[in-house]
Amino acid sequence: MSEINTLLAKAKEILRNHQNQHKSEILEKTDKLLVIIISKQKIFLFEKENICFETYISTSKYGIGNDDGSFKTPIGIHTVSEKIGEGQPKYTVFKARQPTNKYDLENIPDEDLITTRIIWLCGAEPEVNLGGNVDTFSRYIYIHGTPHEKEIGTPVSHGCIRMKNEDIINLFQQVDIGTPVIIIND
Repeated sequence: MSEINTLLAKAKEILRNHQNQHKSEILEKTDKLLVIIISKQKIFLFEKENICFETYISTSKYGIGNDDGSFKTPIGIHTVSEKIGEGQPKYTVFKARQPTNKYDLENIPDEDLITTRIIWLCGAEPEVNLGGNVDTFSRYIYIHGTPHEKEIGTPVSHGCIRMKNEDIINLFQQVDIGTPVIIIND
């Protein structure tokens, strides 16, 4: 449990430093905080300093990076910008953020499909993940479901954060627009 307390303290320190530098009020907007740890391939949702959700994820097979076109998972402070897919059936496939059909569980496609729910991230740090060619939002970086659930826990995505379909449904219900998201490698 002390490892989790250390993680939360580190995440809050990152947010405090950001707020001091940019006069941001991200942390004050919510009692919730999402923390993604790339090295552990895990995501945690804290609410009032308690873990209310934790699961394995998959980040980019190309590593960490914020540049447009890199297909890498961006690091730093983000917020939940949009939530897409509420009420859609589990395994719904999204194209350009629009629901299309459901994939066939017997014949899972090889392509990197976005399924079930989309949590669209927006960078909060100018010149790190906000603006120019490092803009997380314009890179279409999401937390989303995947048909490749057996690969969860391994870096295999094209930049987004993949989750099992049941897990993304659960997380989607617990986060709000504006929820802070910290992506770190530590």
